[in-house]
Amino acid sequence: MNEIRIQSWNQLQDELYEDSWIAEIGRFRSRYAYRGLSDADYRLETTLMRLGGAYDQLERHLLRNFKKYAHRSVVERDSLWHWLSVAQHYGLPTRLLDWTYSPLIALHFATANCERFNTDGVIWAVNYLKAHQRIPEVLRRKLNDEGANVFTVEMLSQTVRTFEELAELSHRDFVVFFEPPSIDDRIVNQFAFFSVMSRPASILDTWLENQPDLWRRIIIPAELKWEIRDKLDQANITERVLFPGLDGLSTWLKRHYSPRN
Repeated sequence: MNEIRIQSWNQLQDELYEDSWIAEIGRFRSRYAYRGLSDADYRLETTLMRLGGAYDQLERHLLRNFKKYAHRSVVERDSLWHWLSVAQHYGLPTRLLDWTYSPLIALHFATANCERFNTDGVIWAVNYLKAHQRIPEVLRRKLNDEGANVFTVEMLSQTVRTFEELAELSHRDFVVFFEPPSIDDRIVNQFAFFSVMSRPASILDTWLENQPDLWRRIIIPAELKWEIRDKLDQANITERVLFPGLDGLSTWLKRHYSPRN
């Protein structure tokens, strides 16, 4: 079953950590990327897609001008993947999607918007290990050579230099998960990483429909959101921690003191 609607906090914990036992090493180490959305009807669309219009043709113009006007010191290396990570982090529309290794942080993003508390939320869980078994050989070989499960920007930079090269690796769509540089405490605290599709117009949830063994959707009923939110706050999974600085502090306090109605 790819979709389950939870009925309680305890059931939610069981579902979030489903399949996390790795017998070979005798440890609990989930192989899932998690993404929390405040509305279960939201799709896995990128910020680039949400621009509308001929967004796929605007991608290179957006990134070119970001590179032109940004300070060169904001990236460790002048590569597509370094620039793309920084651009996504600072709000430029890109083909990247944000994910986290932490199911509780994904749960935060599914319950952070008080204006959506009357709407079911969702946690997407995608098995990045299995997803990477379906990427082109040159990319799989790079992961195997490094003994890694997820790419770094350095690894991608050594393998694929441009979007055109990425698309030319296969006539079929594929998804790659990679970790950005630790630009600031926000990325570190959110345990964040990204996914990127091989083509800008490819929507991840559409691709996943034909890959049923890769993903799960955990539906969070609207009536449970307040309980979940309060328990996350008590566990210190808040904007104050995930968005260090006065803006995160203010967002946390505003939500924390908002009346339930």
